[in-house]
Amino acid sequence: MFLARVIGSMQATAVVEGMTGVKLLWVQPELASGEKAGAALVACDATAQAGEGDRVYLVDGREAGLPLPDSFVPADATIVGIVDEVSGS
Repeated sequence: MFLARVIGSMQATAVVEGMTGVKLLWVQPELASGEKAGAALVACDATAQAGEGDRVYLVDGREAGLPLPDSFVPADATIVGIVDEVSGS
């Protein structure tokens, strides 16, 4: 699981079966401090309904498909929540 900031949205003209209707967002991974942590990437958002500027947390790897309506899709990252606050170290 990791943190990111939504920096935009994307639309695809053609998608694989099982990804129809899944929102795609452009996200910038971040450290807890808010500093950028790597390259921006595309993430699915089927449940959190995040928008531009929201800080979110994501799952990646095989777990990225699990929150989606069809869990056997080629998803690399999926937003699973919107962050309200980060505390601690």
